[in-house]
Amino acid sequence: MAKARTRPFSVRHLPGFTPVALLCFALLYTPIIIMVLYSFNSGQSVALWEGFSLEWYAIAAQNETVQEATLRSLVIALWASGISTVLATLAALGTTRTRNFKGRTFIYVMINQPLMVPEIVTAVALLIFFASIKVATGYTGLAYLILAHAAFCVPFAYLPIRARMEGMDTVLETAAADLYATPWMAFRRVTLPLMAPGIAAGAMLAFVVSLDDVIITEFVKSAGQDTLPTYMLGQLRRAVTPEVNAISTALLGLTVLLLTAFFLLTGRKSPAG
Repeated sequence: MAKARTRPFSVRHLPGFTPVALLCFALLYTPIIIMVLYSFNSGQSVALWEGFSLEWYAIAAQNETVQEATLRSLVIALWASGISTVLATLAALGTTRTRNFKGRTFIYVMINQPLMVPEIVTAVALLIFFASIKVATGYTGLAYLILAHAAFCVPFAYLPIRARMEGMDTVLETAAADLYATPWMAFRRVTLPLMAPGIAAGAMLAFVVSLDDVIITEFVKSAGQDTLPTYMLGQLRRAVTPEVNAISTALLGLTVLLLTAFFLLTGRKSPAG
């Protein structure tokens, strides 16, 4: 008697899975869709549709405060993502291209600590740390925000870089060493090009996290250093207008583009794998 074939387990076949999944997607994306739709509303109401218009996008683009906050956000995000990506790359090299050693798990935990600790705790700690430096030096520039964002973004950049390196075979690096390549030459000609997609993905993820951050920015920033998210938070405290919806939609579009590129890069297989 032929052995009966067992169907592989799939969570999709569980009773009620489909309606629950659809409900979750609806609760998650319906508010976003409504926000995007009402960013094209010609009237000032955020609850009553009065016709299609791009007026609020034009108003947001011509708002000098929005322009300054956007430029400030981009500057902070670029610097923070660059610094965090360099640190994450060095950390990934130190934890994946060395022999196993005691304390490696502890290093993983310390690098990923900002992901496990509530962001409000990190923000308070950074506030206390940088406040003492501000008092001692009298300097109140953007460097504090850049360093705070960079510290918070390191694990976000580290994870895709480490994943990329763990998926890379060491055969090509060993072959380069056998052909008398110096460690620096082997890194520059072999390891770094193979790491490039992971580094780019980590930099983009860190950029998005820095660009969207509110809590740490709100605690660390000085007067007159509003970023785009903190400016939007201040506007929401006064009144909700379609201008905020337009800014949110533009920020959402940029985030989606960067995250799409991130997933495309992380999905690419290593040529040495």
